Amino acid sequence: MTKLSVNINKIATLRNSRGGDVPNVVQFAKDVQRYGAEGVTVHPRPDERHIRYQDVYDLKPEIYTEFNIEGNPMPKFIDMVLEVKPTQVTLVPDGEDAITSNAGWDTVKNKTFLTEVISEFKSNGIRTSIFVDPYLNMVEGAKATGTDRIELYTETYAQQYKLGNKKAIEPYMECAGLANSLQLGINAGHDLSLENIKFFKENITGLLEVSIGHALITESLYFGIENVVQMYLHRLQ
Repeated sequence: MTKLSVNINKIATLRNSRGGDVPNVVQFAKDVQRYGAEGVTVHPRPDERHIRYQDVYDLKPEIYTEFNIEGNPMPKFIDMVLEVKPTQVTLVPDGEDAITSNAGWDTVKNKTFLTEVISEFKSNGIRTSIFVDPYLNMVEGAKATGTDRIELYTETYAQQYKLGNKKAIEPYMECAGLANSLQLGINAGHDLSLENIKFFKENITGLLEVSIGHALITESLYFGIENVVQMYLHRLQ
């Protein structure tokens, strides 16, 4: 079964919009695990506009499933990850001014840098994943860095699926096939939703984990968070 990791950035955004500590991100993380989520994801950014660096430290003792920290491996981020030692770190090349992640790594151009960062994380017992676009050469480049996994950037799939273009899954299937042959673990994320997750799961062999935040939280406004977590788990079986 593919694991569901819930990205709780949007809960922090809601908290920050009002000030104070409501909703409480630590309590929310505890609740989604209790409802069945198999992991919690956070993506702190330099301006701390949603998840704050202190949140990451506060969350660590309360995550008894898998803790996945995403982000651009700048010095402050690297130091935090090495201190917290999550289950997994996912490297994402987002710029400081990016509203959300909008591209994967060029794993060929950035091979030396990624190799050095990944080596440091792995030497500290932290599983590594690289955020990549669905291109075969980027998967091959990821393998060359020594990473444990890749995370397929699924925005294009989600957009095209909504338009009825199910052939948009094909590049992801090809990349998954290559990753499996290279013994790279496969994660996926970005714009996956209750609408498109089942078809994606059925066509991606070896899919280990999906990280879902924005869609899951907005769907929960209608159905409730406990129901939505269960709905995702059912589709991922």
